Amino acid sequence: MAKKPAATSRKKFLNKVREHLTDMKSKLHSEIETELRAEREGNKDEGMDTYDLASEERDREINFILSDRERVKIKQIDDALDRLADNTYGVCDSCGLEIAEERLNAMPFTRLCRDCQQDMEREAKSQRRIDDERNSYRKLGSTDADEENM
Repeated sequence: MAKKPAATSRKKFLNKVREHLTDMKSKLHSEIETELRAEREGNKDEGMDTYDLASEERDREINFILSDRERVKIKQIDDALDRLADNTYGVCDSCGLEIAEERLNAMPFTRLCRDCQQDMEREAKSQRRIDDERNSYRKLGSTDADEENM
């Protein structure tokens, strides 16, 4: 009987997460729509000098990068909603254990528990260090070879 309240609590939590993810997605869609509308209205090049046009182009590039990030975030939200639908939400992709509710509250579309995330980050850091060392050796090697050719 002790499992029923925990299961009910988890179900409530998952429903709350579903609402939160849906709200996040809705807000992102409205932000993107607002940006697109503002860009369409601001696309009047009449009377603009070269500096204004260059500034506007830079703003467009920044908006494109931001909207690309928003699209990635929407994809992550959709993936989390799919996992909610097939009852795999909140389960670590790496170790298969339940992800703590605190972590899911902080990062609702995470796919890894805290321990597996830390392991992955340590591994990535180690790999970057190895890559940096290799690149340093290559630079040293190319410098030596360049000096010999002179």
